[in-house]
Amino acid sequence: MAVPAGPPSRKGSCAAPPAAAAPLLGEPPAPSKAVRVAVWKARGLKGSKSDTPVTVVHAEFNGMILGESSKVDVLPNGTAEYNFTTSFEYSRDGPNSLDSIAQSPVLLTVTEVLPREKRQKEEKTVPLGQAVVDLLPLLQGQCSFKVLAPLYAVPTSPLENVPPEAKCGLEVTVCVQEPLLSATQLSNGNLLSVTLEAAYSVPEAFVPTGPLQNYMACLQVPAVGEREFLLVFKNGVLKLGGEKEPLPRPKKWPLGNIMAPGALNIPNSFIVGGPYENEDGELNKREDREFRVQSESIKKRIVWDMERRCFLDPAAVLVLQKRIAECRYWPVEVCRMPVVSSSKGKTSKTDKGDDDGQIFFHGVAYVNMVPLLYPGVKQIRGAFRVFAYKDSEVFEKTKNQLSVFRDLRPQISLTKEGQWAPGINSPLSRAAPSRIQREDKEKITRDKESNRKLSSAVKILSSDVPVEAENVTYLNHNGQQYVEAGTFLVMEIKLEKALVPKRLPEELTRRCSGRPRRLRVKGITTWIKEMIPTRPLLPRQTAGAEKAVEDYHNQITSIAVTILSEYHELFGKQLPDQGAINHQTLEEQKCQLNFELNSSGKYFAFKEQLKYVVVKIVREKYLKTTAFESLEQFQAFLSELYVYLVDQMHIALNQVLSEEAAAPTPPSCTTDEQLRLFAHEAEVSKDYKLASLYYQQRVARDQHNIQYWLDYGAFYLLLDETIKAQECFREALRLDPHHMQSLLLCGIVAVMLQHYEEAEIFFEDASCLEPSSVVVWTLLGLFYELQNNNIRAEMAFREANKLLQAQLAMERSVPEAPEGEGRKKQISAECGRPLNPCPGASLPEEAEDSAASRLPEAVEAALTCMVPEEDATAQQNRRPKNKEAAPRAAFIYCSAVSLPKCQLFNCPH
Repeated sequence: MAVPAGPPSRKGSCAAPPAAAAPLLGEPPAPSKAVRVAVWKARGLKGSKSDTPVTVVHAEFNGMILGESSKVDVLPNGTAEYNFTTSFEYSRDGPNSLDSIAQSPVLLTVTEVLPREKRQKEEKTVPLGQAVVDLLPLLQGQCSFKVLAPLYAVPTSPLENVPPEAKCGLEVTVCVQEPLLSATQLSNGNLLSVTLEAAYSVPEAFVPTGPLQNYMACLQVPAVGEREFLLVFKNGVLKLGGEKEPLPRPKKWPLGNIMAPGALNIPNSFIVGGPYENEDGELNKREDREFRVQSESIKKRIVWDMERRCFLDPAAVLVLQKRIAECRYWPVEVCRMPVVSSSKGKTSKTDKGDDDGQIFFHGVAYVNMVPLLYPGVKQIRGAFRVFAYKDSEVFEKTKNQLSVFRDLRPQISLTKEGQWAPGINSPLSRAAPSRIQREDKEKITRDKESNRKLSSAVKILSSDVPVEAENVTYLNHNGQQYVEAGTFLVMEIKLEKALVPKRLPEELTRRCSGRPRRLRVKGITTWIKEMIPTRPLLPRQTAGAEKAVEDYHNQITSIAVTILSEYHELFGKQLPDQGAINHQTLEEQKCQLNFELNSSGKYFAFKEQLKYVVVKIVREKYLKTTAFESLEQFQAFLSELYVYLVDQMHIALNQVLSEEAAAPTPPSCTTDEQLRLFAHEAEVSKDYKLASLYYQQRVARDQHNIQYWLDYGAFYLLLDETIKAQECFREALRLDPHHMQSLLLCGIVAVMLQHYEEAEIFFEDASCLEPSSVVVWTLLGLFYELQNNNIRAEMAFREANKLLQAQLAMERSVPEAPEGEGRKKQISAECGRPLNPCPGASLPEEAEDSAASRLPEAVEAALTCMVPEEDATAQQNRRPKNKEAAPRAAFIYCSAVSLPKCQLFNCPH
């Protein structure tokens, strides 16, 4: 929980809040590479024997005790002012490296100092609670941050009875003089987080009774050169079946020296789970659901819920990308080892340096890391089966020759109790530093001897002589039980930034050399807009004064026509023989017409008809919306308005009398559907000139109809005139830049013209606009397959397969519709109406249904052929099959989206 920041402080300073005092006098200044931790204040404290106890704070980091504050009395309101500052030195290659800062928090323990009794030599202390401070913000470019770290109660501590609203915690500030990461490290580095949740359906031989066992797992992460990050997960908890693990649940620190159970939880970091179908690992198919549910609720499991982090500098990020590209599967080893305790006066085998002891139930899970190379992907999560560890199989799949638990055991201190994690003993013990130093010296001596053994083992493994099974220094008779029990690991691998950035919808850059960077606007790139300018919109309606005058003219014209009709009804349309009417007759007709208009009420109707447009002219033309100040001003305005209205009336009447009646447009003899059928009949008869005429007539009737342009472009593809077909498809895209079918067809034609950069932009734009379309992802995968971009092709096909399986599951769940009805609706909504067969081929009566019905089959066949196999060797063997499946699937797609079957992705007729 963050504390509201006070006044701004200097960069890298740990200035106290206004109410806090300065750091303790006499404290030596921290070194320039020091990370300073300041504990200012505690809230909600309560003692075991009184409400105002005497307390101290102990600070610990990475197994090293940093210091202890002075004794402070707790106030009656539960607060205590410690003003305690300590520090530890950051070193790039030392024990407190970036990796330690990433995965180790600062551990703060609040201890109550009890009053000294009679004849008592030393003071007694009782731990009250512990708080952890995550140092991850220092790896995100911050020089200082302030938090309110919750103080978790130690078992049997009086803080267990403190109500939650008391907000028991410590106000802590962490700062450095300068950023730990340079600008290059911050922008090009990355943070890798691996969360091991649990191992489900473990062998029946795992029982909670008997000797203590340590359940462990380990993953090696490559770094620069020959270095390796060993991410070890220890102290797994064996649980019996009966209930499912709750979701969400917090992730835990990889620490063993925490006394308060709540302090093991990483702040704001949870395991949330998700549908099996959305996972990246194994056992995510529909047929695996029942086994997963039973394993995660009924059967035994080993639970870690532990997260380990490591920082990758820019060089390590490049090595990580290279290693994933070279080998898609990475081994995650699991094993069980007995906990060996050393008693006083005796030395165990481990203390003697015998690191050749047996390990039991040695297994391995193969994690497919390739999805991390997909554009924009930052994490993978899923279930991974556990197999027995066999050197030959591990080397074949992962190209890894060494086993962590067998060959690198001295580096991770597996067997000795008390060395599961640094500083496992209580920080209250003042002898802890000396004991740790003494154990480290013993460990260094053992490591030297082990390294000599390891070097000889490496020579054996790197030689051409095969290693026989009986020469291996450990026995793995139990590993096969993982396979028999169906054991699987559930884990998550997460990166702070994607290894391959995705071209976002707001910014789609061209990868063509020498071309400028262009921005994407509302689903289509500016470059596409420049290449295919959008059609101008329909004529804009005029507004304001011009619109008001135009409406007035229209009303005058309408009233004039109505009065003329009344005149014809009263006096007829025939004129006298001389062609002229005397003045007296005209006056009589005028009086009679006025009488008829007034008596019938039409005169008042004309006034009402003109009232609205006159008011509009007053507001828009004269901008008059307020009352007049005087009568004279009102009369002057009326005179001006009257003159203007009369002048405009004369203009309107002159236009009416001067216009000649336009000849009516003869009705068309054919409809658009008839023209389409005529064009199709001409195609079948190979009369392409006549078919072109019909298509031109359709486009001439309505140039804003996208389907007309698509049909016209499909016709040109039938004639192998790809350039003209491209013009038609781009014309459709001009009308609607977001039209999915036009985007796909533009991309297909670009492939046919070998404009691959343009095609990639069209297909990626379509995937951004319609991410739930199976056809879009299939075509994108086919394009990448054509470009030999295997990783991105696999990404597209996996996405298409996932969507296809979801659609099939939805179809199974709904009641069955009449035969063919659901399929027709789905295809018509996504692919459009099929048209135009190949030259020389006749179109069957049910061509539309047959072409549409083949589309899902083509997509499913393509996905079946192209989704990667589990084995990398099988992937290499299926390459020719992909090359044949790609044009075939796209070939059938073309017939379903109104394209002829010709030359798509180099597909012959």
